[in-house]
Amino acid sequence: MIPLRDANPSGSKPIVSTALIGANVVVFVQQLLLGPRLNLFIAHYGLVPARAAWALTHPVVGLKDGFVVPLLAHMFLHGGWLHLAGNMWYLWLFGDNVEDRIGHLRFLLFYLFCGAAAGIVQMLVHPLSSVPVIGASGAIAGVLGAYMLCFPYARILTLVPILFFFQFVELPAFAVLFLWFVLQFFSGTMAITTQASGGVAWWAHVGGFITGMLVIRRLPRCRSSRQRHYRTWFDQ
Repeated sequence: MIPLRDANPSGSKPIVSTALIGANVVVFVQQLLLGPRLNLFIAHYGLVPARAAWALTHPVVGLKDGFVVPLLAHMFLHGGWLHLAGNMWYLWLFGDNVEDRIGHLRFLLFYLFCGAAAGIVQMLVHPLSSVPVIGASGAIAGVLGAYMLCFPYARILTLVPILFFFQFVELPAFAVLFLWFVLQFFSGTMAITTQASGGVAWWAHVGGFITGMLVIRRLPRCRSSRQRHYRTWFDQ
């Protein structure tokens, strides 16, 4: 399923969401300009689980470059145009409402925290992997988890494949996002059973989504929020 539009207009301008999209695009353009040096750049700034694990056991010499910097930097790197476009579309579609609900600064901190937590979860599941984890998917998964709890009944126009045809269907947000989460969870489980540690960082998606669900419950609604107040699953 591909979400296309939500019937849930935001009450304020998504300043932080737009800035994050811009930052990701700028960084990706810089990646393209690196040419043959790109692989070294990704290896240095991507979150490499094996290197991060070593850095945590040798904090004096390796904590900053091996763990702290990659933990933040990896969520602004992408492996290609489709990777970037897919992530930014989800951020644009769902980020504005979450940002309006909790406020601009809290949303930025929330986004970065979910991205860092997602990277740590992926590292814990595949601690010996030498494949760099990159992408904003984990942070955006946190946004999706928050959206599902805050706006479970918002209508999402979704493109649904049925056999060889595509159908436009309006579905509640909890159905679209819960099915997305289930797909990530089972894909991650299959990756473990097949001993695959490369490719898509499924467990970063799972970790980010759950982190977003847990953290959003602790964040108060922004007083300046003017969007429609949907009945949520935690603030009756």
